[in-house]
Amino acid sequence: MTSATEAGVPPAPASPKSRKSVTGTRRTVAVLFLLPALVLLGALVVYPIGYSLVRSFYNQSGDGFAGFDNYKALFTDDGILTALKNNVIWVVFAPTISTALGLIFAVLTERIRWGTAFKLLVFMPMAISMLAAGIIFRLVYDQDPDKGFANAVWVGVHDTFAQSSSFPKAHPGRNSPLVAQGDGFVTKATVHTGGTVTLPLVGVAPDQMPSDAKKAVAPQADPGRITGTTWQDFTRGKGVGTLGGVDPSELGYPGMKIEAVKDGKVVETVKAGDDGTFSFSEKANGAQLRLPASNFREAYNGVDWLGPSLVTPSIIGSYIWMWAGFAMVLIAAGLAGIPRELLEAARVDGASEWQVFRRVTVPLLAPVLAVVVVTLMINVLKIFDLVYIIAPGSSRDDANVLALELYLKGFSEDQPGIASAISVFLLLLVIPVMWFNIRRLRREVRR
Repeated sequence: MTSATEAGVPPAPASPKSRKSVTGTRRTVAVLFLLPALVLLGALVVYPIGYSLVRSFYNQSGDGFAGFDNYKALFTDDGILTALKNNVIWVVFAPTISTALGLIFAVLTERIRWGTAFKLLVFMPMAISMLAAGIIFRLVYDQDPDKGFANAVWVGVHDTFAQSSSFPKAHPGRNSPLVAQGDGFVTKATVHTGGTVTLPLVGVAPDQMPSDAKKAVAPQADPGRITGTTWQDFTRGKGVGTLGGVDPSELGYPGMKIEAVKDGKVVETVKAGDDGTFSFSEKANGAQLRLPASNFREAYNGVDWLGPSLVTPSIIGSYIWMWAGFAMVLIAAGLAGIPRELLEAARVDGASEWQVFRRVTVPLLAPVLAVVVVTLMINVLKIFDLVYIIAPGSSRDDANVLALELYLKGFSEDQPGIASAISVFLLLLVIPVMWFNIRRLRREVRR
């Protein structure tokens, strides 16, 4: 007999039960291998999402249906509205600045000999956990310039152009020849040529005295001038030292500014030496001596980085410090794949380096830049650690974000219904970003 194959008739298709995959594995076996992963996925992802969705429609106790009341609270509760506003700021600025810095670093490191070492330094913060980074920047932003690096730099720059006073707490003591005038002090009597004047002050702690202060010297009369001394009129020990007199252990006020004032006008200005002595010319004859308020200005203490107005930008700065290296590495990988012939051709055609960067490099890197931005957007939508650790209690409400508000509502304020609604809302915010990313990847595959 002639077989069906020999007769030109194709064989009947194999039964679906016996169909195998391209690797030769039966579907049943493949499903069995995938089953543990599917169970874990369902238990750790699908079930929590479903439970949160259901729980978001129930009241605080969980035994009464609340409808959309929990979702209405998302747009009426002041704390949640602040968190939502801050999340918008995070999504707009953190990914954009991180990606821009990553692009700049990636392009510049191609042109320097030690580019690899620089990339290592920039990427190194990625090895630090959010918890550790939060602790680091809580110290960096400390208000005290002696502790916080940011204020140490800021105060240093400020004091370069506007020197702070060394005597913010100085003031006249008992039986002083000085009286208050505004924020400064002025002598009760006028001074005259050939005479001497003493301007004793107290109130500066010994460890706060300027390092260049020397032992005070009593003024010596000069026939053609007006001489005087301004100093710390305080000697340790009960009953030790002469009130209003210069004692051997007392220090002068170096750099103290002193003005001679006649009829409300400053006729001469001098500064005290390291031993507190000073001298006026005949122009000051008949004038009162004034210690202006600038001598007693409080020392500049820097910027309140973690105050209500700056706490969110400061925390975003710490995030950029961590993630700019991530952006740089991905962009550098994309940059390495750009054909050098295109760049050279643009240069040969007369394009400047800026034009090559703007019109050739950036358009060719557009897919990589999109990946970085989208990844960072998803990341900042769920930012929690940095805000929780860096923001002090006094400004935490001003730095609040949705992920932190979710935690506070669910665990601190015992409002699981609203917390579940926030989690669902966050999921809805992430879905469009993920959908955009999937579409972009599919377009890349088609190419």
